[in-house]
Amino acid sequence: MYSVVGCPACSALKIVEDRPETTECPRCGRRTAFEKLRTIYRNDDLDAAREVRARLLAERSGHSDAYAAVDSFAELDAQADAAGMSPKEYLDRMGIDTDDTAAAEERATTGSTREGSRKEIVLGALSDLDRPTREEIVDRAVAAGVPNDYVHDALDKLVQRGTVTETDGRYRLL
Repeated sequence: MYSVVGCPACSALKIVEDRPETTECPRCGRRTAFEKLRTIYRNDDLDAAREVRARLLAERSGHSDAYAAVDSFAELDAQADAAGMSPKEYLDRMGIDTDDTAAAEERATTGSTREGSRKEIVLGALSDLDRPTREEIVDRAVAAGVPNDYVHDALDKLVQRGTVTETDGRYRLL
């Protein structure tokens, strides 16, 4: 439920959702109990409440004729959504290939393999193999499409972070 209410101090009009205990005026900052506010209009539809508030403000400022010439809020929202160009069209006009960009995003977030991200493949090798050596992990990950250098770097970082332990050349996921 949306209510158009007036501030008792400065007569500002605002829309209040539901029935809060108190509400603060955006113009003067006065906090007032909702029950003490003068409710001018109440409806379940936000657009209807917006229309009433806008009409009242236009009448108050002497712009009723200008308000009558403007479309409803719902129509204005639809026009605003349709105006301008789409993000894809904008990027195309800037010379950015959106298909290549989407493919690059896919590779960056999931890695270049079908079995998951690069990190997931390295962690999977660690959990699947029983106390594997570095070379066993590298062989398993490289077979899944992960670059050799990445596997070595990932293992070093996992050991540094304490996610993996290495004892006598054998690795174990903690």
